[in-house]
Amino acid sequence: MNSISKTDKYNAVLGGTVDIEENATILTKNGLLTNYQEFQKPHPETNIVGRSIKFLFSLLKNRQTPEKENTAQGYRQKQVDIRDFSFNLVTTNNRGEVINTSQGYARSFLEDLGNGVELEMVEIPAGKFLMGSNKQGCDWEFPQHAVKLPTFFMSKYPITQEQYTAIAGLNPSRFKGDQLPVENVSWNNAVSFCEELTKVTGKSYTLPSEAQWEYACRAGTRTPFYFGYTINSDLVNYNGNYSYGLVHKQNFRQKTIDVGSFTPNAFGLYDMHGNVYEWCLDDWHSNYNGAPNNQNPWFTGNSRWKVVRGGSWNTSPQDCRSTSRSLHMADTAYGDIGFRLVLNVS
Repeated sequence: MNSISKTDKYNAVLGGTVDIEENATILTKNGLLTNYQEFQKPHPETNIVGRSIKFLFSLLKNRQTPEKENTAQGYRQKQVDIRDFSFNLVTTNNRGEVINTSQGYARSFLEDLGNGVELEMVEIPAGKFLMGSNKQGCDWEFPQHAVKLPTFFMSKYPITQEQYTAIAGLNPSRFKGDQLPVENVSWNNAVSFCEELTKVTGKSYTLPSEAQWEYACRAGTRTPFYFGYTINSDLVNYNGNYSYGLVHKQNFRQKTIDVGSFTPNAFGLYDMHGNVYEWCLDDWHSNYNGAPNNQNPWFTGNSRWKVVRGGSWNTSPQDCRSTSRSLHMADTAYGDIGFRLVLNVS
């Protein structure tokens, strides 16, 4: 696992980011792309016509999604057990008060990382949304633009220290705890983790593109936070010394907390606001002029500056908004930056 600890490695796991049909349900393992130029090359088509017929009835009957398993004879199809799960949702007003509760439903599958450690991946439905801010954001959150995305899977929580150690064999985090989010990892470290996980599982795990991240965070909402117009420290782990809207001084924990401690969004994703910033694949751009209108990451060449999203335990609620974005160098690591994973569907 030496590649995990290297900070000078500058490549990306980009399997499955080509445009696909919205209702596609077959997971494929594409070859790893080792540089940005290779991302621009056409992906070879996979012959799935015959296999699609065989899987049609099992998909309809079992509500399961085929994946590919690495064997000595090559890849073979097996079934991924996608199951429903439920969760509680809350809505807040401009004072950060909970004004409504409801029940949410989503689907996920479990990835076995070995030694009893699992990774839960949540199905994010295909859809369209307006990315960016329309009035209250910073200059780099404009212009607002329409984006269309196919179905993909995203990890239910930020990657935990237990999960990171299971694949990387080490734990670089400042705050220690199996169920705490891993932090103090660079973009390069996170990408190397994706590559190692891909080797272990035979599926092309990657960091989310910035468009995927914001779409998944919003989960159909248009308010600053997926909870509503503002937040409080009972819903998000942030620096409570800062105010937002009509919510003033709150609790400042000064550290990360266990993933899943708070209420999720309508897609069933936890901790998209606060706790730790999350790396995205994209190079940093100072605005959205020329941004992709699909799920693909936005690269400019060999930029060392990468996007982080979601805010952290040490930032203001302003930085935790769904549209808020910031940047760090790819080889830097801090105690409030972690990541979560995406598995694209094709």
